[in-house]
Amino acid sequence: MEFVIGIVSSIFTTATEYTISPIINHVKYLSNHQQNVKTLKDQAEKLKDARDRVQHSVDAAQRNGEEIERDVNNWMSTVDRKIPQQTRYKHSLKAAEKAKAVAELLEQGKFDGVSYHVPLQNITVPPVKGYEDFESRTLVLNEIMEALEDDSVSVIGVHGMGGIGKKTLVKEIATKVKDKFFDSVVIATVTQTIDIEKIQNRIAELLGLKFEEQSTDVKALRLRERLKKEKRVLVVLDDVWGKVDIEEVGIPLGDEHKGCKLLLTSRELNVLSNGMDAQKHFSIRLLNEKEAWDLFKKKAGDCVESCDLKPTAMEVAKKCAGLSIAIATVAGALRNKRLFEWKNALRELERPSSSNFTGITAAYSAIEWSFNYLESEEVKLTFLLCCVIGHNGLVEKLMRYTVGLGLFGGVNTVEEARNNVLIVVTNLKASSLLLDSYDDEHFDIHDVVWDAALAIASRDYHMLVLRDHVPMEWSDKEKMNSWRRISLTCPPIIAELAKELDCSGLSFFHMTHYGLVEIPPDFFKRIESLRVLDLPHGPSFSYPRESINLPESINHLINLRMLCLRGCLVKDITIIGELKNLEILDLAFSGIKELPKKIEQLSRLRLLDLSGCRALKIIPPNVLSSLSKLEELYIEGSFAEWENEGVVGNERRNARLDELNNLSRLTTLHVNIPNVQMIPKHGFIETLDRYKILVGDYPEVEWYSKYEYSRTLKLKIYKNISSSNGVKMLLKRSEDLYLDLKGLEGIKSVLAELNNGQEFLNLKRVDVIIRMEEYSISSKPVPLFNKQVFV
Repeated sequence: MEFVIGIVSSIFTTATEYTISPIINHVKYLSNHQQNVKTLKDQAEKLKDARDRVQHSVDAAQRNGEEIERDVNNWMSTVDRKIPQQTRYKHSLKAAEKAKAVAELLEQGKFDGVSYHVPLQNITVPPVKGYEDFESRTLVLNEIMEALEDDSVSVIGVHGMGGIGKKTLVKEIATKVKDKFFDSVVIATVTQTIDIEKIQNRIAELLGLKFEEQSTDVKALRLRERLKKEKRVLVVLDDVWGKVDIEEVGIPLGDEHKGCKLLLTSRELNVLSNGMDAQKHFSIRLLNEKEAWDLFKKKAGDCVESCDLKPTAMEVAKKCAGLSIAIATVAGALRNKRLFEWKNALRELERPSSSNFTGITAAYSAIEWSFNYLESEEVKLTFLLCCVIGHNGLVEKLMRYTVGLGLFGGVNTVEEARNNVLIVVTNLKASSLLLDSYDDEHFDIHDVVWDAALAIASRDYHMLVLRDHVPMEWSDKEKMNSWRRISLTCPPIIAELAKELDCSGLSFFHMTHYGLVEIPPDFFKRIESLRVLDLPHGPSFSYPRESINLPESINHLINLRMLCLRGCLVKDITIIGELKNLEILDLAFSGIKELPKKIEQLSRLRLLDLSGCRALKIIPPNVLSSLSKLEELYIEGSFAEWENEGVVGNERRNARLDELNNLSRLTTLHVNIPNVQMIPKHGFIETLDRYKILVGDYPEVEWYSKYEYSRTLKLKIYKNISSSNGVKMLLKRSEDLYLDLKGLEGIKSVLAELNNGQEFLNLKRVDVIIRMEEYSISSKPVPLFNKQVFV
């Protein structure tokens, strides 16, 4: 029996080995295969989500003008190739292997950052505006280019009288040699007052070098080492008036760095040959008669070719003496004018010019004539205020000056004033008294025009503008009382302020201070006539921002209309509440932590700028709502501690957004709102013509990004917005819309709003980022738009 049982057991064991075991193994295989395929699918979905997240970061970086890291681009390309392949392995034994490969890609996609700022020296030099390819200029340009190719020459000079076109020619050369002869080209302006540190800072900025040192000698060592890292680099020092110690600046030349060359411009040959040891120098001469006439025709228009006008026009052109800046200003002013106006211009240009501009009397005469030809005294004074602001000035700052001074009659709102000033600046550019700058919001000015304008301002408009250190005659009461407008930008002068400013008729005072400045307590005591007070902190790396005290005498400025403390670390601004005629208050980038309660007394305030006040955490309740005439409010990159509507009475510490409903004149608002639920349901949103509203937690860089349109809305929405009529109104009125949506509830809510059948007629641009953290198989797809909204 045991034998039989043994045989049966043996047979059963053998049968199991050949029947049951394969079945079990196959079941295990099927189970593992299903798990592998499921793992592969899950990993592939995670990889797609990771790819989308990286793409969003890449898109944001590219909007900010940044370059994408090479490994990021390579990873995205690899993912794009791999993702479609995953579907091929649904029934393949390679599913586990592919899942492992996908997991490795996921790990590789954890980038600390996806982009980097492009060093300025790697940015292509843009084409030069105003360069004319005349034969005389082309000959000199080619000679300079040959000298730059000569390995035995390291210092090259270009000289000629002011306004003849040295700067324009050198910029054209910089454009041509970038990438062809040199990897990097950096340009710094020297000016009459040689400031070694300013030159160092400018070159360092263009090279992407940030100084941590304070002293110029250590900066020179750092700059020298940085320039040596450039294989081929051209350093341009423009407008050199005297000897600049190249060693002190930190520019390696000759045997120290054969790939570094120095190109200089100056009005004086002796400065180049003796002071700067230029090995080769080139003279820029006046345009010949044909070239001058061709340029004149281009600036004045084809009308000068008419039979009745041409003889007079040619005589006017001759009075410009072949000087480019004179031709540009006169021809621009006379463009499309009538014959009698041309004849009048010729007669005035024949009069003797100021002796203050030796060597460029033609330019001075032309500039003065163009100035006199401006349409009104208001436009003339606006131009002279441009000379206070200087190079690459902001139109917005100019507008605030004109409002403070009350220059233009019939202007009822800040926006009307802004449009008026934009028109004036456009006309001044057309007359060549001003130049184009970075964009329409900025302007520039030629040095020769600037000098001539300041001479006119001092002589005819009682306007003192000191850019350089000259003795300030504070004690000369008669002379001080003659000034109506004063601008001081030189640190040594500011350090020697008088105890009292004795200028009874002064209407405008501007002083750019650097670092610690103590304004004497009684400094403003005798100038009740003052309408504009501008005390910005100057942009300098060497002068730390230190707290300043507002002098008690500021409360004597009962007629003050515009006050600017931009960039100042002011300890206490409570006294500003006494300046009850203020219309414009600029506290941008100041160190204030709290807006005083007394600010509510400024019942005539039309513009309040609190941009960039990162320390500002308290705006007391009902202060903003008391400013009943406020038209423009800027709180970008600043206060965001808005109280919720549910907080009432003594519990309130801060302002609420619904306070803005009391501001019936509010047309411009730049603000950060922590979340979408805080946006009021109605009121002030309907009156806004211009806004930049960021809803959610955005990094500081987002505030200072360039936005193309005047009504910009950036929304981070993670919840339903169906109850927020304020958001709906903003969506409907926005021109530039950025949506950052997370979760199905937020996505459906916004997309449903965009697809509710209403027309979004204002919408010109939409950027959408969708962050999916929830997913349901039963979810139905939601179309992004029912209608085309882009224009």
